[in-house]
Amino acid sequence: MTFSKRFSLLLCLVLAVSIFIVAGAQKTAPPAKTAMKKVESTDPALRFKWFDQYQAMKTQTPLKDMKWRHIGPFDVGGRCTDVEVPKGSRLAMYVGTATGGVWKTDNAGVSWTPITDELPTLSIGDLAISESNPNIVWVGTGEANHFRASIAGIGVYKSTDAGKTWTNMGLAATQTIGRILVHPTNPDIVYVAGTGHEWTYNPDRGVFKTTDGGKTWQKVLYINEKIGAIDLVMDPTKPDILIASMVNRIRLRWSDPTPGGEGLFKTTDGGKTWKPVTTGLPADKTKMSRIGLTLCRTKPNVVYAFVDNHTPTRMPPSGERDSYGRLRTYSDIVGAEVYRSDDQGETWRKVSPADQMFERFGGTYGWVFGQIRVDPNNADVIYLMGLGLSRSIDSGKTWERLGQGVHGDHHGLWIDPADSSYLINVNDGGAYVSYDYGKNWRSFQAGIPATQFYNVAYDMQKPFAIYGSVQDFGSYRGLGVAPLAAQAPGQRRRPQVVRWETAPGGEGSLIAVDPNDPNTEYASGYYGRVERSVYKDGAWTSKEIYPKSPEGETVYRGQWLAGLALSPHNPQVIYCGFQFLFRSMNKGETWEKISPDLTTNNPEWQGKLPYAIPYETITAIAESPFKFGVVYVGTDDGRVHVTKDGGLTWTEITAGLPYNKHVWNMVASNYDPATVYIAQIGREDDDFAPYLFKSTDYGKTWVSIAANIPGGPTNVIREDPKKKDVLYCGTDQGVFVTTDGAKTWNYLGSGLPNAPVWDLQIHPRDNMLVIATNGRGMWIIDDVSPVQK
Repeated sequence: MTFSKRFSLLLCLVLAVSIFIVAGAQKTAPPAKTAMKKVESTDPALRFKWFDQYQAMKTQTPLKDMKWRHIGPFDVGGRCTDVEVPKGSRLAMYVGTATGGVWKTDNAGVSWTPITDELPTLSIGDLAISESNPNIVWVGTGEANHFRASIAGIGVYKSTDAGKTWTNMGLAATQTIGRILVHPTNPDIVYVAGTGHEWTYNPDRGVFKTTDGGKTWQKVLYINEKIGAIDLVMDPTKPDILIASMVNRIRLRWSDPTPGGEGLFKTTDGGKTWKPVTTGLPADKTKMSRIGLTLCRTKPNVVYAFVDNHTPTRMPPSGERDSYGRLRTYSDIVGAEVYRSDDQGETWRKVSPADQMFERFGGTYGWVFGQIRVDPNNADVIYLMGLGLSRSIDSGKTWERLGQGVHGDHHGLWIDPADSSYLINVNDGGAYVSYDYGKNWRSFQAGIPATQFYNVAYDMQKPFAIYGSVQDFGSYRGLGVAPLAAQAPGQRRRPQVVRWETAPGGEGSLIAVDPNDPNTEYASGYYGRVERSVYKDGAWTSKEIYPKSPEGETVYRGQWLAGLALSPHNPQVIYCGFQFLFRSMNKGETWEKISPDLTTNNPEWQGKLPYAIPYETITAIAESPFKFGVVYVGTDDGRVHVTKDGGLTWTEITAGLPYNKHVWNMVASNYDPATVYIAQIGREDDDFAPYLFKSTDYGKTWVSIAANIPGGPTNVIREDPKKKDVLYCGTDQGVFVTTDGAKTWNYLGSGLPNAPVWDLQIHPRDNMLVIATNGRGMWIIDDVSPVQK
């Protein structure tokens, strides 16, 4: 009997048995009853210690000759968080990115250079340049927008040579920075809006001040352990006058940040005393979210506030769905509002209209935006940033949409004080410049390749293609991946260019390509909405194939990056994960639920729309290549199960693993049927320890294999396809490899920035290592045979 016939018979038997198994017969061990303690909030001192160890490993690695090569995309940008220009300059610009570091140009954007690649983190919250000494540049690390995929920073850095070198100046425990302001004439006086930890309560949030250039800091405004400072403005003529915006910045795994804050506070004595300045603003603090601020440089009594107001208004029409396809069971909200003060915040009046544009200006996630700018030379001209970029020239009465051809989701704007027509905008797609008040724009995407990939997959065509989902851009594939080819003996190798194009799948998708048919691709889509796509005659045709909950039942819970896997025994067999594991034997045409709920299923861990995020979901699926039906499943709430009979019975194998840590990926070994590897992350607990584990008995027992990896998060682990005991691990600082079964690890290669590596793959035929970084695109090593030897 051929393998194909044997496999088909096995599938038939599994299907036949499944028909007679009711859902209640599926067995799994109940969750542990004992209270477990969760590890949270890594000590900054430990993070610095890990970074020192990392730098030593990077310097001393015996694998320096293995060179990393950036393969793009080169015309797809990434989320940028701030832009600053030295006073009086028309050539120099600094752009901060969410996870790709700081970039600088000295030629008005003709070329760009990354200038923070050796810092411990490439997550940037804000930039500031001293007006009195433009060589002094401050960087606040840690994006303050608090996306679910935001990465924590480690304090503020200062350069005194225009970005050539950097020194950490403290505030490491803040983790995210919303704004930095430098005194206009005394560069030693600096104020920092510390937004604080994204996921956990901590006291290192509020407004901080230094009077000695960052040697020491004083916390001058503090509310409590969950209220952070998100914005600051200063009167440039009386720099002891500042206004601060304070808001709840804690998010939960099952909920975006919910409204609630303390509003605005003002000091007139350099932070010694503060008073609330909310007269005229919405009174109900529980409905107020982020408030952005801007003060007119030439008329400093004029201040504007961009309020994200969640006060309910009316219920939507029956059957209406949100942008993620979820049924809207919640009311509309007031949305964006603009208020103006003509007395430096003492009193406010609303100046924006109440219309659909403002109601939907920030979608259901106005807490992400909150940026507003006033023309430094005209107090009646305002720019507002949300999903779109809009301008008012009459103090907020009427508005026009700007930015045709510019990417959406806006996070910053610089206006030249000497020429108000000169604008630089940063958004989820990159940085753009306009010289005509925003009528026309030029993109800097090609110069700042800060592309934020979540993952990477490959196909088996020659040369092969790679796929990945990209933050706010959807999914992309790169065609023609091959090693650098020499033109002739003795000559330099010819550059090899990967051609990038859009591919099926959303920005949050796991992707799998049929190894027997490179024209068939599967993507898990938003919250588990799996689609199958076929490429034919130069175009993709896609079909949604995900399993839907029965009529009258609650919609299945699927994660942003929902678990998806093709069977190594037959690529027509697909697994997808919600809180249940589903299997299709026929490329997704029909599905069967082959597990009970494999999560904790705690009702208290379920959010409420519009802030709800699906949680307690399956995020990792791995089937053993030795036997069909031996499947491992990991969840975002840290539970792990195995079935050895195609889902008829399940055993929980969580014991021995850290409590409640997100399972990012799992690997069933190609070399031993009982061996499985797991990578977990603590990012959602502000926990940056490395969590790598191995079991040689189907998960009955686990041992840590993190060994000498200096910190995490450990985002991915992979086996080498050709050599046993060779493993690769991607962390938020690079790639590590072991050749002795994880007794020791070495930093891999040279030439890679300290970028977050969120996925990696080794092509089994071409022996090339491809990594997906969240902030610097994709990179490859052309040949990994040195580690296989």
